[in-house]
Amino acid sequence: MLATLHNQLEKIARAAVWTGGAALMLCAIMVTLDVLSRKLFGITMSGADEITGYVFAASTTWAYSYCLLHRANIRIDALYQLFPRALQATLDVLGTLLLLVFMGVLTERAIHTLHASWTYGSTAVTTLTTPLWIPQLFWVAGLILLMASLILVAVYALSRLFLADFATVSRIAGVKSLQEEIADEAAPTSTTAHPTAATPPTAHQES
Repeated sequence: MLATLHNQLEKIARAAVWTGGAALMLCAIMVTLDVLSRKLFGITMSGADEITGYVFAASTTWAYSYCLLHRANIRIDALYQLFPRALQATLDVLGTLLLLVFMGVLTERAIHTLHASWTYGSTAVTTLTTPLWIPQLFWVAGLILLMASLILVAVYALSRLFLADFATVSRIAGVKSLQEEIADEAAPTSTTAHPTAATPPTAHQES
């Protein structure tokens, strides 16, 4: 059951990362048109940079779940590779649980920010006067997807650890081996991304 849920969540995460990537591509096109129109005709597309900032903040969080499920997040494994398999699996689970706690706090604060923007009607102090709850909603959605992924991975890995199934723990929560990294780079359809810190779109707001 957990394996099935893991596979289904991976499909959702894949769709989310493609959606975020498509949104960034559209923003790149919009900014390019803005630069060209400003250079050639002296006309500017007001708000292009603002919209791009919102999309970047949201799309990065939408990629987090995919990175987690594909073990693409950066980990320092200088000593990890020297440990026995049982200790490696234990550290994998511990790392997942610590990340779950950290992201739980971050997500709770993000939801609080979204609620405050909705309650007070906060808007951006720009020409668009964007209601901030709109971009923050997409930003928080990505964090919630990551939380769902973290909970599933933590429960799945912990259950396999209790059964001494260290290979499965490594496959879902461990550090990729050199052979796996080479295989990922060689496979044309396999792509990984590294999560970047997302900044909540709260700049230039007023109530």
